[in-house]
Parts: sequence; C-alpha cells; structure tokens
Amino acid sequence: MRPFAMNLSHDAAGAVRAASSGKSAFLAGGTTLVDLMKLDVMRPEVVVDINSLQARFGGIEATPQGLRLGALARMADVADHPAVRRDYPVVAESLQLAASAQLRNMASLGGNLLQRTRCSYFRDTSYEACNKRSPGSGCAALGGVNRIHAVLGTTDQCISAYPGDFAQAMVALDGHVETLGPAGARAIPLSRLHAQRADAPHIETTLLPGELITALVIPAGAFTRRSTYVKVRDRQSYAFAIASAAVALDLAADGTVREARIGLGAIHYAPYRATAAEAVLKGKLLDESSARAAADAALQGAVTHGHNDYKPELARRTLMRALLQAKDMRI
Repeated sequence: MRPFAMNLSHDAAGAVRAASSGKSAFLAGGTTLVDLMKLDVMRPEVVVDINSLQARFGGIEATPQGLRLGALARMADVADHPAVRRDYPVVAESLQLAASAQLRNMASLGGNLLQRTRCSYFRDTSYEACNKRSPGSGCAALGGVNRIHAVLGTTDQCISAYPGDFAQAMVALDGHVETLGPAGARAIPLSRLHAQRADAPHIETTLLPGELITALVIPAGAFTRRSTYVKVRDRQSYAFAIASAAVALDLAADGTVREARIGLGAIHYAPYRATAAEAVLKGKLLDESSARAAADAALQGAVTHGHNDYKPELARRTLMRALLQAKDMRI
C-alpha cells in the first residue's frame, strides 16, 4: 500500500473540502477501498474518513412516502429493519445476499453502490491492458478469461460487469441518491449515477470530485411489497453473482400485471433497469410464457465473448424465476 494522508472530518462540508483537493477517496466501511489500495489499484493521496458523520447520515426512516436511508447506514442494519423486510423485501434480500455477515456489519450503503468491478484484469496490476485502470492501454478481458464479464452495455474499451446486488433493487424501484459537493446539494437518479456504457471506462459515475453521497431514497409504490431478489452464483456461500434479478410487481386480482419493475445484475456494465421487459409484461397475465417473452426482451442485443456465452440464457432463466417467485408471494 502506498503512503497517503489521513483526514478525519467531523462535518460534511469539511469532508467535501478535504476530498475536493488532490487525488482523494472517502473512507466509510472500507470493505472495497482498502482492498483496492492493498492491490495498488486505487492510489489516493488523501483518504477522508467520514465515519464520524454516521449520526447524521446513518439513519433508516420508513414513511408513507417511501424509504430514506442514510448513506452511512450499514448493510446489516438495513437488511434487518422490520419495515424494510415487510415493505421492501427486494431491498432486504439484495443486502442479505450481497456479502458475508462480517462485511455486512462493516459496509455502508453509499460505499456499496460505488463498489468497483471484480474483473481480474482490473484488480491485478500485472496486467497492463486495462482501460479502466489506465486509459488507452486496451482491454485484456476481450481476448482473455471473461466468464464473469458483461454482455450488455459493453464496448471494445471494456467488458467488465457491475458486481453489486443492492443497486439492482435501487434501480428497479426508481431510487435516487442525495449528494453534497463543492457546488452544493443535488439528487441523482440511481439510473444516472453510473455510466451506462463502457465508452470511457475510467469514468464510472456522474459524481463530481469531492461529491459525497449522503442519503438514498426509494419512493413508495404499489409494487414494493411484492418484490424479491434472485441471485445465481457459483457457490451458495458468499460469492458475487453471475446473474441476478430484482423484481417488483403490482398485480390485479386476476394476475394481470399493472406494473412491473426489473433490475438485472452481473450482466451489464452498470446497474441495469430492464424497461423493455417491463413493457412486455404490462397488461399481460404473468405466466411462464409472458415471463419468457419479458426475459427475451431484457437480453435483446446481448454480445458475448467466448467464456461468457452462457450468460444470456442464464440471465433469462434467472429473470423468469424471479418473476414467477414474486407472483406467488403472499402479501
């Protein structure tokens, strides 16, 4: 790990100021940042510790208008919150399945949204060709081992996949983040927080230098209770997804879909809202046939690179399973 300066901030404005000057990174749970610093992938000159802000930015608030989560709330606390488990099960499940118990106790929600790809060519600096680490150097994954890589949102610049779970629930439920930066506060829809295509892989989000996520907001909806998260991985114990689906449904009494919300994970360069699949389902009876049609729409345009040729069909089946599982929920 390279030398760095440590800044202990006791107010949000001070943290933003400290992070705005020079090459910096915020430290909350540290479960991603510290790993990448040890690997020499991230090399901040200043690390701004924001854990003293948890009293202000660590709350969990459920109201008739929706769910408001502090960016410094810990994953375990949100996953175990009674109102989240009852009214937003897709959120609770995505957090429970995201990591080991030890990591969930440490990791913050804001940091979880900003976790970086698990691509081995990105995380191992002995590979020189990685446009995300070193712009213009190439993409070793294109001709290398790309089993876990994305099939949507990719370019010849990068085929890495966004690895998170919670972001899929956030994007499916139309969540947004609130931020504080040098220019003041703003709100960013989750669907616009991450770059949607790998056109400039070294620029991963729309956050500005020094901008701090302070809260995450999910609006209430008729579909939030009938929601679930399905995660497919190589082993049942803690592992990253190779395909996942966050689904929320509003169904009429006869099973007709009034509204569907779908987020897909591990197959796209960024958290992916499958709006084409949602449109296919609207007004239809939800059964295996309509679920398959939605899954086909969601994976339209998928491009594979050899080792990940299996991913489109696995993603289709994962989405179908999530849709039918949500349909059968008792709420």
